[in-house]
Amino acid sequence: GSVKTGDFAKKCPDWFIQAGIQEHSTATAAGAASTAGVVSLWADFGVFGLSETYNQQRLNDINSANLKTVLTHVGLDVGEDGKTHQAIDYVGLLRNTFGWKLVVPGDPNQTDRATRWALGEAGCVCIAMGRSKLGVLADEQGDPLFGGDYRFRYGEAVLVRPGKDGAIFALGAMTERAVKARDILREKHGLEVSVYCVSSPLAPDDGALREAAATGRILTCEDHSVNSGMGSILAARMTELGLSASFRAVGVHTYGESGSSTDVIAAMGLDEISLAKAFESLPGK
Repeated sequence: GSVKTGDFAKKCPDWFIQAGIQEHSTATAAGAASTAGVVSLWADFGVFGLSETYNQQRLNDINSANLKTVLTHVGLDVGEDGKTHQAIDYVGLLRNTFGWKLVVPGDPNQTDRATRWALGEAGCVCIAMGRSKLGVLADEQGDPLFGGDYRFRYGEAVLVRPGKDGAIFALGAMTERAVKARDILREKHGLEVSVYCVSSPLAPDDGALREAAATGRILTCEDHSVNSGMGSILAARMTELGLSASFRAVGVHTYGESGSSTDVIAAMGLDEISLAKAFESLPGK
């Protein structure tokens, strides 16, 4: 029930295997099955599907598996389950591998498109999402950002809002809060800040980075360890590209508390008010 595979099991019972609480053997078996010509998908909580089984997932990479791992309850969004269940290292762990692709969708529509892409993509793919239901991201005209004929493209940082006074790169579900922070900055200071939804943190979008650097200020935000997540990847890539801008990465800097997702996010300084203040701390051009 927690990872929402129940409906699939009812409709396709012959295609569903309930492996129980044995994550290591499940990662091994699912990876092995994927090398035998089937589309193998495994769903589990982030801490169990990757943190707990890192060596098995590493071996799936080494063995050129074709496994699709769907992680739920990642980041701080696991809420009341507390710090032992907060998967705040999944970007960093997959960053250590050479073949895994990681997708962290920004809303339900992008999740749908990314899942369709992943099932037809060769190699190991991880789709990571939180626990809470997300709102639908909309463009400035109010239309669904990832609706219509949108097709997921791995490595693309999607421009959610344009701006000339700075840029915010938000990892997946943090995009909605980044848009709200942008609204605060516009109302409070008259700043026009661009917002990018980053769903492929392991594959930086060079074009988006160049556009953002031209504004002079860049903030990255993620409910992932700030030491090994998206912010560190984008900062390294900017250095490789010779880009210069005031830069600050905000993310998880200590183990989170137990509580509602909203409260835990705010306590970590990742709510929209805190994000706006973090951007204000960046020196301008």
